[in-house]
Amino acid sequence: MSAAIWVVGEVLIDLIPEETGAVAIVGGGPANTAKALARLGFDSYFIDGISTDAYGQQARAELLADGVNLDYSLSSDHPTCVATVSFDENRSASYQFLIDGTATFEFDESWLPDPALAPAVLHIGTLATIIEPGATNLFNWAAKVKAPIIFDPNIRTSVINDRKKYQAIVEKWAEISSVIKMSEDDLAWLYPQEDFRAAALNFINEKTQLVVLTRGENGIDGFTQDGEVSVSGVKVEIVDTVGAGDTVGAILVEGIVQRGLDNLVGTTLEKVLKRAAAAAAITCSRAGANPPTRKELEGI
Repeated sequence: MSAAIWVVGEVLIDLIPEETGAVAIVGGGPANTAKALARLGFDSYFIDGISTDAYGQQARAELLADGVNLDYSLSSDHPTCVATVSFDENRSASYQFLIDGTATFEFDESWLPDPALAPAVLHIGTLATIIEPGATNLFNWAAKVKAPIIFDPNIRTSVINDRKKYQAIVEKWAEISSVIKMSEDDLAWLYPQEDFRAAALNFINEKTQLVVLTRGENGIDGFTQDGEVSVSGVKVEIVDTVGAGDTVGAILVEGIVQRGLDNLVGTTLEKVLKRAAAAAAITCSRAGANPPTRKELEGI
């Protein structure tokens, strides 16, 4: 596939608890999505500040090994952001971050790629959209990119726990986004007093054509002006859920490129969401963010 995809956001190190101690794993939702897209055969460009420290070298090596293009990333002597991961009884992950002064959030229009180059799709999200001053620089740049934008807020209350502040940030990014993907937990935290369908539909307008809500083992819902499409989850033995939502984001990019954003309604949207559910299930069946390849998804 020749269509260039830009994925913007953080690559960081997840410190995963093991019996023998914490293990350093390359993570960050956007980096996971870039990896998933490369494994699907796309020309996946990952855009972030990547440190020259040992963790940064680890991240760079892993992304390159998966075929991710780092030509638009910044090489920085500042340290890599680190996230300490913990799991609940359902193996769902939560994160505590060391953010300040890291290379990971050095977003500035002086080094970001020329918006006029216009990728096929721009995927953006997670901490990069909330950590200042980089987040404002990133927003001003993204607003100039002439491509469909998929926004994944991937709510991190350990970084911002002010609900109204987080709502304002998400709604600001939603104004320039064609697709919004989030988990039901994200949506429930943002709008606890609203029915999830009503909350999702509130984002739909002339700009935002699709809202995708991931619901874990209960499947995925898609909302458009033409109506709602729901697909069931795929049953697997869950190792952990790290990277599952990021895999869904990659399949949505694939759907836009192959089928066209305007066509992601009805039965076409249903096919894309079924493929996303299957891909996410494969990711959940493996440790860490280990998304499937295109070959693994043949026939789905």
